[in-house]
Amino acid sequence: MDPMFRSLTPGGPAGTLPVLAAVAVLAVASACSSSETSAESEETAEAPERGEGATGGHIATVLADEIEIRSEPDGGEVVHTLASPNDFGADRVFLVRRTRGDWLEVLLPVRPNGSTGWIEADDVEVTVTAFRVVVDMSEFSFTVTEGEEELRTGPVGIGTSDAPTPPGEYYFTELLRPPDPGGEYGAYAFGLSGHSDTLESFAGGPGQLGVHGTDDESGLGGEVSHGCIRVSDDDITWMAERLPIGTPVEITE
Repeated sequence: MDPMFRSLTPGGPAGTLPVLAAVAVLAVASACSSSETSAESEETAEAPERGEGATGGHIATVLADEIEIRSEPDGGEVVHTLASPNDFGADRVFLVRRTRGDWLEVLLPVRPNGSTGWIEADDVEVTVTAFRVVVDMSEFSFTVTEGEEELRTGPVGIGTSDAPTPPGEYYFTELLRPPDPGGEYGAYAFGLSGHSDTLESFAGGPGQLGVHGTDDESGLGGEVSHGCIRVSDDDITWMAERLPIGTPVEITE
């Protein structure tokens, strides 16, 4: 992660223009295939599986000015209360993992990475995106897909050995516009739901990860950052014009 998350301002095409992919409201009460035991099969519906072969995701956007996150559905302990908009003025969103009756299990933008919790379906609007971003750190590359179609690939810069980029499943939490589009953070920067595993804080921020452009593309294809993913300005602008907040991002080793 880089100091951008205390110096950038919200904004950009994906926050002001219609999403270019096919995005539809998901009826969260509709039945889907379940991987739960037979005793729960009638009340639990799985969201599309994450990981190998997964495409797109279900995005839950908070409707009120805050939302309670519970440890379990229907009466579990409140473990977080998160405001909406978030600290950068973006709508609070979550990536849905599965549904159980009137409850959704969602991926959370908190430490430790990979944390999940339960929210009430009535507190959010759920949409579907076919987009997905996969970052392959072993190849120093990213790929954006829409369903099964590969749309764009390109080189990336990743964290150094002192502050490595942690692999895992994340999602975009906000789109930010640097004050100087020709500067070190490039034309745009997406915040990620994950955090550095080695830095508890950085430049006054919480050590949040991001995907951003760069004014020095010679660093792409190597270990150059404090954990953030760097891409070319052409690639980050392309993403900013198309990918909605909530787009799933998988980072692999």
